[in-house]
Amino acid sequence: MHYKYVRIQGLELAENTMYAKGVFSMCWQLIQDDKMEQEDADLFREIDDWFRENLPWPTPCLRQEKVVCFFKTENTEEMLKMIRPALWLLERYNHPYYLVYTNTPGEIVYEDHYQVAVKVPGVLQIEKVQQGWA
Repeated sequence: MHYKYVRIQGLELAENTMYAKGVFSMCWQLIQDDKMEQEDADLFREIDDWFRENLPWPTPCLRQEKVVCFFKTENTEEMLKMIRPALWLLERYNHPYYLVYTNTPGEIVYEDHYQVAVKVPGVLQIEKVQQGWA
């Protein structure tokens, strides 16, 4: 099956979206928590700088709206090549991550050649379930 979008995300939730943190947030968190050695932190800063210079910053992200971004699989060969060292850093520091592939990321509110930003779904509704088999 061919998937249109991919997102690299972790287990922890971002405070602003309550959605799984993305690869950049996870690496920045390792740096902020002083868990990453200086040489590795410098490597990640170079990766982040490359993306900042080469990938448009989605308008909803600039406005700090509750969105998450997915790379487009058809145009991401170079992006994924450049993000691999960040994945290596996550592995080096035993930080779990997942590549989530989908064709239905949600309501797209921003799109460019490389990525989409989608609205974060509302608050998860959990209904009380009656106990027992009846």
